[in-house]
Amino acid sequence: MSYRVTIPCTRAQAEALPDLELDAASPPVLVADEPDPARSDDWLIHAYFDHEPTAEELKQLAALASGEPRTEQLGEADWVTMSQAGLQPIRAGRFYVHTPTNRGSVPPGAIPFEIDASLAFGTGQHATTSGCLAALDGLERSGAAFANIADIGTGTGLLAFAALALWPVAKCLATDIDASAIDVARDNAAINRVTLGHGWGELLLAEADGMDSPLIAARAPFDLIIANILAGPLIELAPDFATALTPDGVVMLAGLLDSQAGAVLRAYEALGFALRDPGAGEWPVLVLQKAARNG
Repeated sequence: MSYRVTIPCTRAQAEALPDLELDAASPPVLVADEPDPARSDDWLIHAYFDHEPTAEELKQLAALASGEPRTEQLGEADWVTMSQAGLQPIRAGRFYVHTPTNRGSVPPGAIPFEIDASLAFGTGQHATTSGCLAALDGLERSGAAFANIADIGTGTGLLAFAALALWPVAKCLATDIDASAIDVARDNAAINRVTLGHGWGELLLAEADGMDSPLIAARAPFDLIIANILAGPLIELAPDFATALTPDGVVMLAGLLDSQAGAVLRAYEALGFALRDPGAGEWPVLVLQKAARNG
């Protein structure tokens, strides 16, 4: 018998969703969901159990979010499969992102990535992630080449994987404030045969709060920074990104609504960045290039 617990949460809570360390022999699979794109801060956390959740487990789940847990009995179905059943493969540029349930369905010529949706953010389903994939694809098609890349707030690691697929001899550093996200990214790297390490064509993973990390300082300057986070942090990090980029480096900013794009853009233009691509839609991806005079 399987059970699903659903809890209302904010988008920030969904992005920060950590691993649960429960006493249960079979801890839940966690999935974050945005049921209504028009209400960008109203998300849900779904926890799938293979047993009836205890009062202590419900208490720990409630601590992750801002609402009361609601428990449903799902019957004898495979709870892991159910948690991913609604996640269809995503095609963004040359990239094809799928869960394990859609393994083997890769279109000819696509660059595939398998991302298990068991830990929330960055599976390619949300417009910010798919928009970043398309923007990376567009940069490479335009002739852009990068040798030193940083993915700040990497989540599942997907955008770092995509960058290395497009620029396979680059060095890439991917960081996240959440240690569990780094664990997930490491697992996903193994699934997708992404080589971890410090060298060319390799991905280095690290826990970091924004740009506050000795590894980031040691690897800078970068010629491409990818940041799919939130509008407020993107504005706060603008000076740090400017400092950490090469004189003509590129920054890709996502996780902002179209109504927030103006404020984010102004923060970077004030530092000498020029808009290279304004993106489109409700969740635009801004691509900006640093002016050489700021080097």
